[in-house]
Amino acid sequence: MITSINNLTKFIKYYFVPNRVDLLTRRFDLDWLRVGVFGLLIFFHIGMLYVENWGYHYKSQYQWQGLEMAMLLVSPWRMAILWLISGIAIRFLLVKVSIRRFIFLRSIRLLLPLLFGILVVVPPQLYVEMTQKAGLEMSYWQFMLEFFSADTTLFNDFQAGIWPHIDVNHLWYLRSLWQYSLALVCLLPILNARWLEQLFAWVLRQHCVVAIAVMTLPIFLLQTFWDPDQVRYPLGFTFMLYGYVIGWSPLFWQRIKAGLPQLLIITPLVLISFVCFYQLMWLPYGDTSHPALQTLGLVSYSLSRVLGALTLLSLAYTYMNVKSDKLNYWSEGVYTFYILHQSILIVAAYWLSSFDLGFLGAVFEPIAVIVMTIAGCLGSYEVIRRSSLLRPLFGMKQAVAYSENTRTLGYVSASVLILPLALTLLL
Repeated sequence: MITSINNLTKFIKYYFVPNRVDLLTRRFDLDWLRVGVFGLLIFFHIGMLYVENWGYHYKSQYQWQGLEMAMLLVSPWRMAILWLISGIAIRFLLVKVSIRRFIFLRSIRLLLPLLFGILVVVPPQLYVEMTQKAGLEMSYWQFMLEFFSADTTLFNDFQAGIWPHIDVNHLWYLRSLWQYSLALVCLLPILNARWLEQLFAWVLRQHCVVAIAVMTLPIFLLQTFWDPDQVRYPLGFTFMLYGYVIGWSPLFWQRIKAGLPQLLIITPLVLISFVCFYQLMWLPYGDTSHPALQTLGLVSYSLSRVLGALTLLSLAYTYMNVKSDKLNYWSEGVYTFYILHQSILIVAAYWLSSFDLGFLGAVFEPIAVIVMTIAGCLGSYEVIRRSSLLRPLFGMKQAVAYSENTRTLGYVSASVLILPLALTLLL
């Protein structure tokens, strides 16, 4: 019996635990990059209020087609870089904790904020959306009574989510990150295999064109053959796998640092080519454009995702690996800003629409929405970070060292709360 247990332990360590040989120290550049990308997400979603051709939960009366140009330069890589960082973080974490503890802590930290978010934070967005699109005429209190009613018919015309009329909305990243984390654990025997490490090292030693082509090909195939409305999910998982594989490969980081001058030239050119394709071919002709041109457009889009992410990684690795107390502050608040920002900005824009701002509104309203969103997130974060009850609801570790019994009670309570959600997402 003891021999079997020892063999099982050796099997798990060999196949499921990454090699520690090349383990690096804390990577502050990745922390800074993570903070920056989440900050960019806030401004991107504010832009969604005013961009003309893209659907959103709520649209301002002040819309500008030219805004698409700037947002298209960001859109291809903004989530790719986030998924890459998520994969790298998982690799660092799995050498510190057991698989069982990783799954348990990951579930608590992701699903508890997700549950709180879909029940408390997201409903104001749905209220505003239904008010604008469906002519809803009721107070928010009446709306919430309907929201938690089991036999309501108010939401029949709105798509069901994980539960009837309850969906993750902008919190899909938390849901997907939890699901992908479980899937990645199942793939650890492959991801930690010696042959994959050798294959990756071989690719890195090739000319940069070959390495980038190998990384881009799966992205291109997914965008070509997957449902466009659902493709962000396999793309996210693919980039997370990339992040796990590159985690602490010294050769990878050396190559992207050395290649930064070339990346700073090539990446903008590829991004501009993608914007040109979108403006000149996709908007006017859509699916009716020539298949060869569509293929070229998807190639430029795929390259934009990969090259944009690599350029950001290279810039951060070269210039941002700096420890700072400010980094600790912002890094801890990332999930708070992420969870709250979209509801705040949508409610702010909806409230401002009740004022007759005239032609000045095209300038005043976006500025006011930016100020109100940042102020709302900052003010909320200052309250939340000081509350032992609220911190877990926004993905933060407790700042107070509680007794073992208190911690156990907290873990048990959280597990009971998230169990129905976990089962729903799995089944």
